[in-house]
Amino acid sequence: MIDDPLTEGPEDDSNVVGHAQGMYAFADQQEFALLMTMNFVFSGGSYDGSTLSVMGRNPVMEQVRELAVISGSGEFRFASGYAQAKTITMLDPNGATIVEYNVYVSH
Repeated sequence: MIDDPLTEGPEDDSNVVGHAQGMYAFADQQEFALLMTMNFVFSGGSYDGSTLSVMGRNPVMEQVRELAVISGSGEFRFASGYAQAKTITMLDPNGATIVEYNVYVSH
């Protein structure tokens, strides 16, 4: 299960714009890949209460991974598109992994 802060950038003092909530499971016995189902839940601003739902196979060791945006709510109702994930830091001294998501969506 995940419930991590969703921020504008990777810095410790970056503005929190919501949470990434969902779950993942191992999806491959030969490589480090995850099945991910995740909601970006936005708080504050014009997207307050809106969500984007992302799902797909995440081959973690690839530099850039692509996941499907399968739905949304609020301002993102009827959303579709894709998200590109790129690991910025894996297991920093605090045990955190920082992933950058670039999301391209039609709604």
